[in-house]
Formats: sequence, structure tokens, C-alpha cells
Amino acid sequence: MAFLEVKNLYKNFGETKVLKGVSFEMERGEVFSVIGSSGNGKTTLLRCLNFLELADEGSITVDGEVIFPFAENAKKKALPKKRLTFGMVFQNFNLFPQYTALENVTLAMNVKSKNELKGMKFFDPQRKRLLKEKQAQNEAEAKLLLARVGLENKMDNYPCELSGGQQQRVAIARALALSPDILCFDEPTSALDPELTGEVLKVIKQLRDEGRTMIIVTHEMEFARNVSDKIIFMSDGVIEEMGPPEQLFEAPQSEKTKAFFNGYTTEVEK
Repeated sequence: MAFLEVKNLYKNFGETKVLKGVSFEMERGEVFSVIGSSGNGKTTLLRCLNFLELADEGSITVDGEVIFPFAENAKKKALPKKRLTFGMVFQNFNLFPQYTALENVTLAMNVKSKNELKGMKFFDPQRKRLLKEKQAQNEAEAKLLLARVGLENKMDNYPCELSGGQQQRVAIARALALSPDILCFDEPTSALDPELTGEVLKVIKQLRDEGRTMIIVTHEMEFARNVSDKIIFMSDGVIEEMGPPEQLFEAPQSEKTKAFFNGYTTEVEK
């Protein structure tokens, strides 16, 4: 059984059909890049995997456990836990401007720690002691994560004091903080100036080398080619073609895939 199994995902927004039966499988430690023109369902796919949107039909299985669908009456209780399966890095960073880089990373960790102590009375001295210990552990771990992405000297800076590349690296550290099984990136470099793109891609390559399971929506074709085990090309809400990078880049089978790469080559030549 594959580590991640996505079967027949459908998602509509009103009359607009965005996902029209998306299915794929990936093994633990693999990196998949999702490419294609804008408006073909790439971001919606990630949002459905992260439960930021709920698919209308289909199933998602991780490590043998069906995490979607779940009973409607269990949605409120199930969603927070199931969202921890995937970590999401957004194209526009989504950092809290009022918090430092360190606080942005520890915030969700501390919320999780509080939830783990829900069974204890709020004013219980033991709860207070345990929470203080957990928060200290969270801060120590967050500092290590920020150091891993090259921001050991920026922990006390606010987002407005960081470059776009630095903000995105904070967002990556924040996603890693909750130890997701699968890390998702939605156009992680699209909001960056070209000179800042490299520092973010370098961090993603490091994560790949560590064996992280990742799904990356990107327009960076050369990066996708170099970092991915498989490429998914989406068109009109379906997976038009999927395979190793050398297959899609050098010998695509679908006419839509060929047209996409021809357009990309023409744009690069300009």
C-alpha cells in the first residue's frame, strides 16, 4: 500500500467544477511536483489535502488510515487532528505581522500543547507546570528549526523586518514545527523577487535530501525537474499526465502536455 493514496477527488465551487476525479499515489519520502497553467485545480488540490477546503467526493488515505471522508457529525472534532497530517506553505507567507519570527513558529505548537492538556482543570498547578515545560520545549525546537532554514540571527525580527525569502523560510519552519507527515508547497517562490527565489529552493532541496515527503505546486520548471521523483501535469481539473521528470520533459505522451511544454520553452526563449 502506498503511503499516500488519493482517489477520485471532486470539488465544485457552485456551478464551477474545479477537481474532476483526481487520483494518485506516492510513497513515503517521495517528492511530487504539480505543474500546469493557472486555473486548472493545482491549488484546490492542495487545499483539499490540507482540509482548508473539503472535497465533495473521493478519499484520502495516509499510511493505511483513511483520513477523508469522515462522518459529518465528527467534522468539528476530526478536522484539527487530521490537518496535522499535512503541513502547508503558502505562496504569500501568511505570517502574523504582530509576532516575531520565533513567535510565528511557536504559536501553533503552543496551541497544540494547550489542547493536549484539555483534560486538566484550568487552574490546576500541575497543568500550569506542564504547560510551562511544553512551551519551553516548543521554543527550543522552534529555534532549531529557524536555524535549519538559516535564520538563527532573525528570530526576534518581525515579518516587516524580513525579506520575502526570509519570510518564506519562517513559513517553512512553521509548517515543519507540527511534524506533518506530508509537506505541501503552493507556489513557494511566486511572491519573491528572482534573486530571493534561490534561498527558498535551497531549503526545499535540503528537505528533499532529508527524505521529507512533499507535494510542490510550482511554475519553476527546472526546479521541478531536478527535485521531483514524479511530475503531475494538471489540465482542466484532472491529472492529464504523470510520470518521472525525464518522461514528461523529454517525451510527453499527451497533446496537452506537449502544448504546455512548448509554450514554456517559447516563453523561456523570449
